[in-house]
Amino acid sequence: MLDVHKDDGPESKFYFTHSLLPSYIDPNNTSTKKKPFDLFQKQPFSHTVDLILPEEIYELVRAQFEDGETFGTLQYARVHMKLGEMLAEEFLEHYVKKGSIMMLSEGRPLVDNVFSLYKGQLRIELDRATYERCGIQGKPIENGGKKHQKARWVIELDLCSKNMKHGKKGFSRLEWACNNVLDQSLTWLFYNPHPNSIEALPDGREPIAMLQPFVHRIAPTANVLERGLAPEITVAHLANLYDQDSSLALLEWLHMMSLPSPRLQKSDRIDPYLSRYEVPDLGHGLATKNIVCVRWNGFISPEFIKGLFLTVRRHGMRVAKDDQDGEGGTEKMDEGRWFSITAKAFGGYGGCYTVMQFAGRETFTWVCD
Repeated sequence: MLDVHKDDGPESKFYFTHSLLPSYIDPNNTSTKKKPFDLFQKQPFSHTVDLILPEEIYELVRAQFEDGETFGTLQYARVHMKLGEMLAEEFLEHYVKKGSIMMLSEGRPLVDNVFSLYKGQLRIELDRATYERCGIQGKPIENGGKKHQKARWVIELDLCSKNMKHGKKGFSRLEWACNNVLDQSLTWLFYNPHPNSIEALPDGREPIAMLQPFVHRIAPTANVLERGLAPEITVAHLANLYDQDSSLALLEWLHMMSLPSPRLQKSDRIDPYLSRYEVPDLGHGLATKNIVCVRWNGFISPEFIKGLFLTVRRHGMRVAKDDQDGEGGTEKMDEGRWFSITAKAFGGYGGCYTVMQFAGRETFTWVCD
């Protein structure tokens, strides 16, 4: 209640953007430079994804979560292995060279020696003593310590390169470092997006099966906040939310909805001494509606989040032919349909971003560093 705490570290920064989706989106070849698709790729390792949308829109897309072919079959594996086992010929050719899998080792970035693999790019973060023993070229990174003393180093290698194969000089140097320096067994998270992996991995019909992985299935959980208060937002009034207080109030409301907090229900009568939160009005009143929060917890890839975004937009945000503006948007200025996706990254591999999509092309994004 009283502002008496001491600020020991830097405050989080939020970056708010209002953008328009392209007039045509190819699901198999989306832009990597335009929002929100660039956000999906910049955060490769997410542990929690929340989809928030009104119940009437959820009913339109609900079948996509229950059909067992798209979002109901997401899975990943936890496996104990050494970094050098990733360089074994079968593992390298079947997984790494194809550039589809992603892996993340145990450890805390900027504290421990950690490793990650995404689209064939191997990233190794080491303390100075371990780095000097490896004998591989890297670059120093800031770790919040002494300004002129480089205590942490990063080595980045493209394992999809033609030079990264057995017998080549650079690859042999990496093999030596894995066998003589980076030889600790670690716990890894492993994700393979290939459709055949859904059945082959649990059945032990993949190269990683010899390492006896523990397979986790990620099933979405849906929570309904009944008679929740929501700010009235239409396409015609989106420019009114550019103000910092308004945009952050809307973001706070979305995050409160992901809890879901009873403070958002119309029937809530909490003592103001315990909580003074009020649903933001945003200048156009409040509406009472049932709102659904669908959550996925696990090791989640950017491709899954992109697919989720496109699927909900295609099945739940369809604009009637008479209301289309010819560029993929809507001419109906009182259009108020929306949904939001929030993705939270593993510590040290990004922060958190929220995408709020309206029917048509209008898109809000918030990025927290």
